[in-house]
Amino acid sequence: MATLLLCATSFAQVDKTHETFFETDKYDLVAIENAKLERFIGSLPLDKIEDISIYGYCDDRGTDAYNKWLSQERANTIKQKFVDRGIADSIIKNSDGKGELLLTRLDDVGSEVQRTLNRKVEIIVSLLQPRVVSKEAVAREKELEETKDSYKTFEDEPIIKGDRILLKNILFKTNYSYIHGKSRKDLNKLAKYLAAHPEIIFKIQGHVCCVDHGRDGIDLKTGKRNLSEARAKFIYDYLADHGVAKKRMRYQGFGSRFPLGGDPKDDKRVEILVTYVKKVKPKKK
Repeated sequence: MATLLLCATSFAQVDKTHETFFETDKYDLVAIENAKLERFIGSLPLDKIEDISIYGYCDDRGTDAYNKWLSQERANTIKQKFVDRGIADSIIKNSDGKGELLLTRLDDVGSEVQRTLNRKVEIIVSLLQPRVVSKEAVAREKELEETKDSYKTFEDEPIIKGDRILLKNILFKTNYSYIHGKSRKDLNKLAKYLAAHPEIIFKIQGHVCCVDHGRDGIDLKTGKRNLSEARAKFIYDYLADHGVAKKRMRYQGFGSRFPLGGDPKDDKRVEILVTYVKKVKPKKK
């Protein structure tokens, strides 16, 4: 028997991205990078551009204040290129200098290569075009939307399938995928509880705030636009290292697609969704 997969059509932003690289301490473009940028801008369907975001970065050398200034100047240079090509300033929603990107490799050769790649501007052009969404994807988003405001705690027993627990006191450093030291006590408490309750199967779901069109934030540790997923994975790895079996867990990042509707800072969160609770056999007396 054939299975019919129902789909829905909607309009959504589809991103086209480009990275432009700079020489040390410079914010003007060398010829080859300028040519690449011109080709990228020329390839864009101007009538379908919804908005443009431009983010400048530096390597890890220099003071925080200097790197913030230099990264902003790099972003300004790229913004002016778009304006010079006739793209309205109002379409450029973000043109921000983010400062330095940290090294993830510490050997001499790897560090220098990474510094070269960190001296950049990231360009994200959102194009409005139709997309096809599967029935399963619609169902997943509906489930998340319907349960986002109905939080429980692990003290609210019994824990059942569908319960959503907000990790309220586990806080991440702004723009990074690692927690503040003061949150470690609560994370240890969570790990201890989950290790003692192997019947609970769950998903770890990361969310970020303050990014347009549901996009994810940038993890300044890696420079990747996967901050919500990286934060969820941080919790996943921590729990796994503290006695919670990996087969009980999954992690997901939802970017900024599901704000809570209140203070934007509360949208920056990690939640646990209980997907299954095994029946526990009573202990023999």
